[in-house]
Amino acid sequence: MYSDGGSRGNPGEAGIGVYIEDENGNTLRELCQFIGTQTNNIAEYKALSRGLEAALDMGITEISCLLDSELVVKQIKGEYKVKNEGIIPMYNMIMPLIKKFQSFEIRHIRRELNKKADALANKAMDMK
Repeated sequence: MYSDGGSRGNPGEAGIGVYIEDENGNTLRELCQFIGTQTNNIAEYKALSRGLEAALDMGITEISCLLDSELVVKQIKGEYKVKNEGIIPMYNMIMPLIKKFQSFEIRHIRRELNKKADALANKAMDMK
């Protein structure tokens, strides 16, 4: 699963994009949603949570999450503490979702490797 969130301004008009594919690279689901005025980091968290919820709804039990937000990846892995009051509720919402998967992996990727999710997030911001 690839996820991305963005905002035009920080905070600003924000959107999320999620792209779920199977192990062979076949598209299983695309999500694109305008989420109002948010910070970039909140948008990244919302994209991850929405993607995890969608994967669970689809019956996916093993997931690898690829994000271009190093902050979110390191916070989920426990490498960085979550100190921002606005992010703590998002973090607390995601951790129980992760436990519902038999196998969970999260990795940081370069922005250019996350083009599909980025395009969906930008489409969401355009739709507002």
